[in-house]
Amino acid sequence: QVQLVESGGGLVQAGGSLRLSCAASGRTFSSYLMGWFRQAPGKEREFVAAVTRTGGITYYQDSVKGRFIISRDNAKNMVFLEMNSLKPEDTAVYYCAASGRSYSRSRSEYDYWGQGTQVTVSS
Repeated sequence: QVQLVESGGGLVQAGGSLRLSCAASGRTFSSYLMGWFRQAPGKEREFVAAVTRTGGITYYQDSVKGRFIISRDNAKNMVFLEMNSLKPEDTAVYYCAASGRSYSRSRSEYDYWGQGTQVTVSS
């Protein structure tokens, strides 16, 4: 099993930056595809970004491409989401998730989830 704990959320003005972190427990962290999802009020949870087991390949939702960067440090069991040029529409609870698949953008294919961290972008 993998336990995930997110941190780094907060309130930021439009155009600003935040860096989210996700700490994972367990000795098999490097065997999981890691992703970030977000859920805004009244909306479904949506895929934001994912990084493969070795960190060699990353995937992004179109709306965050060029602004967000996902990365991982397998030695420290950590995954990060650097968010730049933030917009009010990025406001949501952000979740870290782990999947046993080699690639997925589907929330149903992620097996483990963190509790989420709130990101609020003011205009």
